[in-house]
Amino acid sequence: MDTIVFLILRRMRAPLLVLIVTYALTVTGLALIPGVDAAGQPTPPLSLFHAFYVLSYTATTIGFGEIPYPFSDAQRLWMTLTIYASVIAWLYSIGTLIALLGDRAFQRAIVERRFARRVTRIASPFHLVCGYGETGQALVQALTDRHQRVVVIEWQEDRINLLQIESHREYVPALLADARSPSDLEAAGLRSRWCAGVVALTDDNRTNLKIAIAAKLLRPEIKVFCRADSHDTEANMASFGTDHIYDPFDSFAVYLATAIQAPCLVLLYAWLSGLRDATLDEPIYPPAQGLWVLCGYGRFGKAVYQRLKAQGMDLVVIEADPGRVGLPAEGGVAGRGTEAETLEQAGIQSAVGLVAGTDDDANNLSVLMTAKQLNPKLFLVARENRADNQELYQAVGAHIVMHPSRIVAERIRVRLGTPLLADLERYARYQDHDWACALISRIAALVEDRVPDVWELTIDAEQAGAVCDAGTQGAPVTLDTLLRDPSDRDIRLPALALLRIHKSDRTLLPEGRVVLRSGDRLLFCGTEAAKWRMQWALRNCHALDYVQTGGDGHYGTVLTWLGRRLGWHGERRR
Repeated sequence: MDTIVFLILRRMRAPLLVLIVTYALTVTGLALIPGVDAAGQPTPPLSLFHAFYVLSYTATTIGFGEIPYPFSDAQRLWMTLTIYASVIAWLYSIGTLIALLGDRAFQRAIVERRFARRVTRIASPFHLVCGYGETGQALVQALTDRHQRVVVIEWQEDRINLLQIESHREYVPALLADARSPSDLEAAGLRSRWCAGVVALTDDNRTNLKIAIAAKLLRPEIKVFCRADSHDTEANMASFGTDHIYDPFDSFAVYLATAIQAPCLVLLYAWLSGLRDATLDEPIYPPAQGLWVLCGYGRFGKAVYQRLKAQGMDLVVIEADPGRVGLPAEGGVAGRGTEAETLEQAGIQSAVGLVAGTDDDANNLSVLMTAKQLNPKLFLVARENRADNQELYQAVGAHIVMHPSRIVAERIRVRLGTPLLADLERYARYQDHDWACALISRIAALVEDRVPDVWELTIDAEQAGAVCDAGTQGAPVTLDTLLRDPSDRDIRLPALALLRIHKSDRTLLPEGRVVLRSGDRLLFCGTEAAKWRMQWALRNCHALDYVQTGGDGHYGTVLTWLGRRLGWHGERRR
């Protein structure tokens, strides 16, 4: 508000002075000139009040007449000069005011004031997303779909305009500013007690690094999530306590290596992290034996090469500029990979898989098409640099398409929405392929052909008051109790406990006889209906008593009738 007032006073200073001087001179002159009455006799000059009154309706072109008597010739001559002077002064003032309203600095001050007011009104936890490129768009859409609040800061005006016309389930305040500036971060709500974390998603590593440093210095207690495309930047971010750092190239390299060795683990995570109401993905089986050809040995190519080579895979690298990015110790083929000759030198006819991993989508598509003509049985993996080329990669028949922005957005979405799911993925890597296959079979039996709903639960007074009360009264509740249907305890809810964390103990697929303790954190998957039915046993002592013992509990007449009408606790069975 101070900036707006300052701009108004600075730009309107001259017009206001002109108006004041014009009114002062014209009112004073009119008050000094004597007049005449109806009989032609001299009359005293107008008072300052009457002179100001006459000038007010004259200068605004309202018109009222000559009061209290018709003016003399001298008064009319002065009024003529007054009319022209006041009209010029008002035109000058109004023109300056209109120019001020169109001034970019003034408009920016208005927008910033409106933005600050909207951020101040947020009364629930929100995350400050810095950068609204492809990654930011995907993340904001995913978070708002889960009714999580987001504030965006972006320095490109066209991206801010795009955000304003997009449809989100929650309103997203956006500020056109440089996130590297601490003052702009504070203006975007960094100091707010509701700011739960900062997410740096720009396409520049140094910018993300500066955002992370500023956030940690100004608010050391909040979580900071950063995107980094180089190991040096990752190490720098980690050195001052950045909570979560995401490298899309390393993440995809791990994904591809896991898909080759344990396809069911990849499918498991894809199901659990999928968007609501999406259909279940089909399993993908990349060949685990044979030659793989890797086109492009930049940051992405190096990450994939190191992961696959560590698993003993047979690899041949094709690189267009080996002098700049180098080649592996085993050597490689110099070329772009878009020509049949280069691919043939790499042994494409006998290869089982191809990774098109350059930073140019046109080259990647050309590599895929040429290689497919030479060896139609190839398993094709592609790096997609721009999201608007997705249909082209589908048309060329790529089995796996890697988009850096989508990977980072997906990882952060899972971490912010269901942190235990990210922990489950990390612990599940130590399990074998058969374990994952058995688990996805159990999940498929629960949800049929739709992505399962995934939710977290903490055993505390807020989320599980009835369970905590039962424990203090000497009636501990087991996990199996929660998985009973409150409408009929003999029916098991279509849900599965995936992970239990108690203090430092972590248990995958905990057994039903496990006794729940205060502070336990649980991760479930199942149908949405199962999630909501479980809430009754967690928060309602009568529903918990029924699923635990089969008793009716102590319901009043009204609650008993209402429960039967709504199916809370159907026929009681012992």
